[in-house]
Amino acid sequence: MTDSSAATGPEGPEAAISTRPDDGAIRHLRSPGSAVLDEAHLGDIEGALGRIPIGDGDERRGWSRRLLTFAAIMGPGLIVMVGDNDAGGVSTYAQAGQNYHTSLLWTLVLLIPVLIVNQEMVVRLGAVAGVGHARLINERFGRGWGWFSVGDLFVLNFLTIVTEFIGISLAASYAGISRYIAVPIAAVALVAIMASGSFRKWERAMFVFIAFSLVQIPLLFLSHPKWGTIAQNFVVPGIHGGASSAAVLLIIAIVGTTVAPWQLFFQQSNIVDKRITPRFISYERADTVVGSIVVVVGAACIMIAGDYAARGTKAFGNFTDAAGVAHLLAHRGHGLGALFAILLFDASIIGAAAVTLSTSYAFGDVFGIRHSLHRRFSEAKQFYLSYTAMVGVAAGIVLIPGAPLGLITTSVQALAGLLLPSAAVFLLLLCNDPEVLGPWVNPAWLNIVASVIIGILLVLSGTLMATTLFPNINVTAVFIYLAIALAAAGAIIAVILRVLGRHNVQARRPTVTMSHAEKMSWRMKPLTLLKPVKWSPGLRVGILSLRAYLVLSAVLLLVKAIQLGGG
Repeated sequence: MTDSSAATGPEGPEAAISTRPDDGAIRHLRSPGSAVLDEAHLGDIEGALGRIPIGDGDERRGWSRRLLTFAAIMGPGLIVMVGDNDAGGVSTYAQAGQNYHTSLLWTLVLLIPVLIVNQEMVVRLGAVAGVGHARLINERFGRGWGWFSVGDLFVLNFLTIVTEFIGISLAASYAGISRYIAVPIAAVALVAIMASGSFRKWERAMFVFIAFSLVQIPLLFLSHPKWGTIAQNFVVPGIHGGASSAAVLLIIAIVGTTVAPWQLFFQQSNIVDKRITPRFISYERADTVVGSIVVVVGAACIMIAGDYAARGTKAFGNFTDAAGVAHLLAHRGHGLGALFAILLFDASIIGAAAVTLSTSYAFGDVFGIRHSLHRRFSEAKQFYLSYTAMVGVAAGIVLIPGAPLGLITTSVQALAGLLLPSAAVFLLLLCNDPEVLGPWVNPAWLNIVASVIIGILLVLSGTLMATTLFPNINVTAVFIYLAIALAAAGAIIAVILRVLGRHNVQARRPTVTMSHAEKMSWRMKPLTLLKPVKWSPGLRVGILSLRAYLVLSAVLLLVKAIQLGGG
């Protein structure tokens, strides 16, 4: 067999697609015309709350049937969103509350459409393409370009997993349990949950942890929220004490922990693994919307609790780590410290499980090995061993004494925010690829919204770069000037593309007309049969420029983290 990296032609967008029929250890038992690479990704939908047989042709009329169907489908969207409020999320939101009261609540409202737009595109890719995000990037754009995106994922995910174990160690320290006991036990538990050989058992375990995360509700009401101020902060943008480079870093961290690149890879692969097909896309969209609301409500609860913990004390504005917030809350009584510690531990477990699985899914996509939770350990050893190795190494790093855990956590979330534009660009390109999505490609309005989101993320990262190079610069003015410049550049590019489109009829996307039933049954062809992607020179230059810019941003983020850490 030939490896996909041996495709003829230059490495890059025009690289030829692999012609091999098999991938590593995968034996294909797929039906003709299917792109599914592993037979374990075909069959009945086996969700935590229900099962849908593969041959079920019921139109699912009536509210009772629809609710039962939704219960069976629900999972990928809810888990990926709740996984956002992981150890890094709890720490970042608590820091926002402790250092800036509730003045940054408005950032959470703005993130709801960002979450829904990004993850809805992933929903369609997973259900229609039938393969993971990493696999699509590698096959459609060539292994070289794929590694630009997937390489980011591997590095960022590993660092994120480290922060999850930091959260576990901090929660354990509050309870007086040594991290040398709590972290190894948690690592073993994570591997045991994942390696059960049953997708349904894994999803049920995740639902149990999600149920425990509801302790954030009593945490909210016991934090004596100032409802009038909270309502105002949700609607009116502002930063307590004024804009500063530290505040910008924190806002980027909020974006990074709420809308992280690993989400794109996780939800698409989890949809494929759960065997969700196009006719259930509406249910998975609803699952994603519910998850988006849950994650924002949870983030707000944590931010409000962080505000209450330090309100009127010398600790205000002096965040150290999540354990410090738990101890501050303990002084307020009502078991608030214990509730916060439970929430932190639970969030760390959910985050570690989701982020590690996201990486293992991508590992299976890239290296062509079996990667399904439906398989037992003996059937997918490399898949499970990659998961176990990441958990083990990340847990080991956390046990090294003397590390600045709070700063590491915030910096990793900010790094996720900086690298998100790169992942979002590839997502946008895939969702406009008719070879991949056919009648499910993005409508024009969605492309505009997604482009605006990418632009905002670039403005935030540009502001961080400017404040790192010039610490005394006016942060607000920089943000406004960058936003205006990016908007003007976007308008010019849009006009140029429109003019070129008028003179190039062949460049226009062909109109696909088909019935609803045909659309619901449309699936992507095997990857080997798809026409190679052809990028224009301008788009290639744009992607390379974006990549160089993001690398520079990441370096400057490291500089900023060292500055804040007193280095």
